[in-house]
This record gives sequence, C-alpha cells and structure tokens, in this order.
Amino acid sequence: MRTADFDFELPPELIAQTPAPQRDRSRLLVLHRDSQQIEHRHFRNLLHYLNQGDVLVLNNSRVFPARLRGTNANSGGQFEILLLEQNAINDWCFPGYARKTDRSPSHGAGKK
Repeated sequence: MRTADFDFELPPELIAQTPAPQRDRSRLLVLHRDSQQIEHRHFRNLLHYLNQGDVLVLNNSRVFPARLRGTNANSGGQFEILLLEQNAINDWCFPGYARKTDRSPSHGAGKK
C-alpha cells in the first residue's frame, strides 16, 4: 500500500471544519465488501457493523498545520507538500510527491 493510493479530490465543502455538536451524529461511510454497496449512516450506528472478535482501532492523534503551498519559479505552476512527521529540526517526512493544485481550464481541469 502506498500513500498515493489515498490521494483523491475531495470538495472543500465536504471537509468537516469543526466536530459535530453531538458526536454520535457524525457521518459514517459504510462499504459492504461483498456487494460493494455503500451506505451513508451515522456514527451512532457503528455497533451494527461490528462482530464478535472484530478489532476497533481509535486514533486520537492531533493534526498539525503542516501543508506547504508554493509556486514553481520556472513554470508558475502551484503545488502543495504535506509534512507528516518531524524527524529532527528542519528534517521532515513527507509522502514523497508534491501535488499540483492548479485546476484552471488551461491546465486540463474540467475535462472528462
């Protein structure tokens, strides 16, 4: 598995900016592997999808603001780099690629 496998477009309006006032009303995406059917549920329904012997892993790590945006001095193209973990002072781990952020029509955006 590669981090690039998780690189996809997500419309900004679908990204939660604050937690739901009532946490159990947070949205839950359920994928049924056998049928590939997708359901949109709520977190309060989670127990309906767990079976005896399943393991639930909770991640309570905090996200820190480590997204760098820049412009290529030669081409003018925009890009961003996501820093994942600080190894030492001025030494960071990142996914190994920069993502182009220029989505203007002249650069192929909007083509299907």
